[in-house]
Amino acid sequence: MSKVAVVTGSNKGIGLAVVGALCQQFEGDVFLTARDQGRGQEAVTSLASQGLDAKFHQLDIDDPSSVTAAAAFFKETYGGVDVLINNAGIAFKGADTTPFSVQAQVTLKTNFFSTRNMLTHFLPLIRRGGRVVNVSSFVGSRTLNQCSPALQQRFRSDDITEEELGGLMQQFVDQTQKGEHKRGGWPETAYGVSKTGLTTLSMILARRLSEERPTDGILLNACCPGWVRTDMAGPKAPKSPDEGAVTPVYLAMLPPGATEPHGKFVSDKRVQEW
Repeated sequence: MSKVAVVTGSNKGIGLAVVGALCQQFEGDVFLTARDQGRGQEAVTSLASQGLDAKFHQLDIDDPSSVTAAAAFFKETYGGVDVLINNAGIAFKGADTTPFSVQAQVTLKTNFFSTRNMLTHFLPLIRRGGRVVNVSSFVGSRTLNQCSPALQQRFRSDDITEEELGGLMQQFVDQTQKGEHKRGGWPETAYGVSKTGLTTLSMILARRLSEERPTDGILLNACCPGWVRTDMAGPKAPKSPDEGAVTPVYLAMLPPGATEPHGKFVSDKRVQEW
């Protein structure tokens, strides 16, 4: 069966640029996915006008039934997945007046819990030599440094489990509902906490892959695309979407036989301290 790459949330911005780059570099089928079928098909058409051949599959990571349906499709059609780039994510604007407790609930649902659910369903489909890239952010590492020493120690520890991490992420959400998150050692940034969680999750899952599938050569990493001009980050950002796609695509295209980076946080194609 032919190889296949899947990019979530890729009808615009960094995701669309990643799909375009993979169409040029990846030897196999490249799937652009989006919640909205119409927007997804439009994006595929716009790539086709540039001579780039992407395929479309509807995928809303916040809808568990959409995730399971997509996983079943790729298993049935391709027998597995070779490249998965978890790009879908949300961020509230700084001036947004939505209560912080609501921002926390909504942001962590998509950026952490729904992405975690994607990985739960898709990691078993990743074939030998596969590549998994979770698009995180430098805001996550900055947020980590603003957490209490106790939280920092857990996020950086080698024995934190997926269950413990999920509990900590839920604890943050629950404490924001009561206005107690600062007392609990958390900073005032839902986006930052969500990306701290995603990067930590990437490290946990990479360790698990090394333990459970040591000979499969799968590399899983988190990355920061940089500050990119998108709907999410705004027009003042210094990088274009194509520039933002460079590091995710670099990690997706790590050559066969490569053993690193794995379980790392990568920015500008370089491993960063966590």
